[in-house]
Amino acid sequence: KIRHIFGTQSDGASQVDSFSDTVNRYMLIKTGTSLATGFIATIWLMFLGVDYPLLWGFLTFLFNYVPTVGSIIAAVPPALLALIQYGVVTSLLSLSGYLFINISIGSILEPRLLGHGLGLSTLVVFISLLFWGWVFGPVGMVLSVPLTMTIKIALSNSESARWISTLMDAPMTFKSEE
Repeated sequence: KIRHIFGTQSDGASQVDSFSDTVNRYMLIKTGTSLATGFIATIWLMFLGVDYPLLWGFLTFLFNYVPTVGSIIAAVPPALLALIQYGVVTSLLSLSGYLFINISIGSILEPRLLGHGLGLSTLVVFISLLFWGWVFGPVGMVLSVPLTMTIKIALSNSESARWISTLMDAPMTFKSEE
């Protein structure tokens, strides 16, 4: 059945390898951005003097794998602790720092890295995040890029649908002919 679906045995194997490589690249990029988010959050909380900054940074790293909701959940405990320790101003500064970190990394840097690293347009990464999040909730957001890459790989192997796969690609640089 697999040979019938994918053509020759080597075609099917190369598609599975391609998908596996894509998922590995996705996890590498996601881990890198999660590490950066956790590290910067730790430094910010140390600067503010909030207790247990390493714990909060580690939790930020872990929760960053859950898009949007994870970042919000990770910001609450250190903000509450800052409120208890220092008052409203430090708590708001803690939340502001988390907001800035997550907008900078999660909304600007990460989609660009995912688009470039996976050969997907940044717009496709963003739309896939919204679509799969709408379909499957937070789990869909975590799986959005691997699911979209699966579809892209399938489309690229279909003669009649290859053009859709091409539209999903990262922007190409065109050289003018002289």
